[in-house]
Amino acid sequence: MSLPAKPISRFPIPEIMDLPSDIREKILAVQEKAGFVPNVFLALSHRPDEFRAFFAYHDALMLKDSGNLSKADREMIVTATSAKNSCLYCVVAHGALLRIYAKNPLVADQVAVNHLKADITPRQTAMLEFAIKVCLDSQNVGDADYAALHAHGFDDEDVWDIAAITAFFGLSNRIANVTGMRPNNEFYLMGRLPKS
Repeated sequence: MSLPAKPISRFPIPEIMDLPSDIREKILAVQEKAGFVPNVFLALSHRPDEFRAFFAYHDALMLKDSGNLSKADREMIVTATSAKNSCLYCVVAHGALLRIYAKNPLVADQVAVNHLKADITPRQTAMLEFAIKVCLDSQNVGDADYAALHAHGFDDEDVWDIAAITAFFGLSNRIANVTGMRPNNEFYLMGRLPKS
């Protein structure tokens, strides 16, 4: 017996063709590339101005090629901190991206459950220790935290990136949790098995 499908958000989801043209084009471009529309695009389209602001900042943080953070590092930060915020959507969706960018089918589950037991480098462990402190205890970030990151080759701009990614996804986690945003089923299997 299968369970009835749950809605992807507690809030209304506009029809794609009824959206402003820039948002519609962005959603259709993502669908073309991914083969499906991630539910976050649909859920946030409920508020077009916030959709634009959200994805502009998301893209500025997550798509940049500068600094010492790879795309896998960035997704690892999102996965680990989203787990601390109990955000099902972000753990599942960004865990899928982490598996793909890291080319490692195990890492996302390990990082989401306990990054200290994950098969990651000491550098990545230091990065996640800082990100989790920003997530849960940012008022106590200090010189020792910077020194720990510097010892692993991160510079101050990298520190900013780690903090900004953590902070941005703290917002995202809270919106996803409050709206009841559901991860697409496609995310659960992505990056787990080699492509045939």
